[in-house]
Amino acid sequence: MEVRPEGLYCVPADAFVDPHRPVARAIVTHGHADHARSGHGTVFATPETLSIMRTRYAEAAVAGGVALAYHQKVEIADGVTLWLAPAGHILGSAQAVLDYGGSRIVISGDYKRHSDPTCTPFEVVPTDVFVTEATFALPVFTHPPIAHEIDKLLRSVRTLPDRCHLIGVYALGKCQRLMLALREAGYEETLYVHGALVKLTQLYEELGHDFGRWEQVADLAQGERDALRGKIVLCPPSALADRWSRRLPEPLPVMASGWMQIRARVRQRRAELALIVSDHADWNDLIRTAVETGASDVWITHGRVEALEHALKQRGIRAKALNLIGRDEEDAQ
Repeated sequence: MEVRPEGLYCVPADAFVDPHRPVARAIVTHGHADHARSGHGTVFATPETLSIMRTRYAEAAVAGGVALAYHQKVEIADGVTLWLAPAGHILGSAQAVLDYGGSRIVISGDYKRHSDPTCTPFEVVPTDVFVTEATFALPVFTHPPIAHEIDKLLRSVRTLPDRCHLIGVYALGKCQRLMLALREAGYEETLYVHGALVKLTQLYEELGHDFGRWEQVADLAQGERDALRGKIVLCPPSALADRWSRRLPEPLPVMASGWMQIRARVRQRRAELALIVSDHADWNDLIRTAVETGASDVWITHGRVEALEHALKQRGIRAKALNLIGRDEEDAQ
């Protein structure tokens, strides 16, 4: 494996994993924009990830898409076998497993270990080398169960029935996870969404997820928007404080993110209510996962690299930073 300007490159496979520049052969772990870019020749990914890329970039962006179901093996080069294991991050997210010459490397992409009915749960794959993110690799980050945060939201809705609860969520994964979690908590009211969240939510529905009744805010006439008092509206984080939100009745800004454990981030988002909901592994799960893979070597792509590197070395694991560029953390998915 080599780190090249385009990204992480597997020499014997002649393929890049999650390259941030167009390449001839790419293995894409999931559909977030910092991992799935357009312009590649051949793209190996799950069917769901390819569908997400087509939705975001148009059909031509993945004309050379090769759909691999989880655990489906393919020899992508002489002696190199590729298969994909669930990563539990978002719909279709996968770990890229490469077997070559009796050795194995697992590139996890982004992942989480907490429950999420919108995607297949993370699977531990025994390996020699494990490549991991480190977005929340500090002991302060311990993500609570999502049910706890949904209960906090619904208590606020009941307590402040005259206010429209406006929740900042990322369009891919976080939006759909919040919608489904609200339904699982028994919330049966119509959910309202910003137009930027519509296409991907519709794609999730086409791929089998049921979010109950939901409407686009733009479909409501201006005079009907007062009916949004006491309702839940989902929007991109950038819309929490722009002109769009000011047309809603007494909006109460809410932000759903793993960063909401940090008060400075809450203030930065101007959130009156913070929901700690992350689609990444927290500190304990990052360490647990690295240990459970049995890997003797762990390579860290991005995030709080130094802290995780130190913690793993204390456990007898050879850890090093890859310092990949082009990786966002959780703010622009």
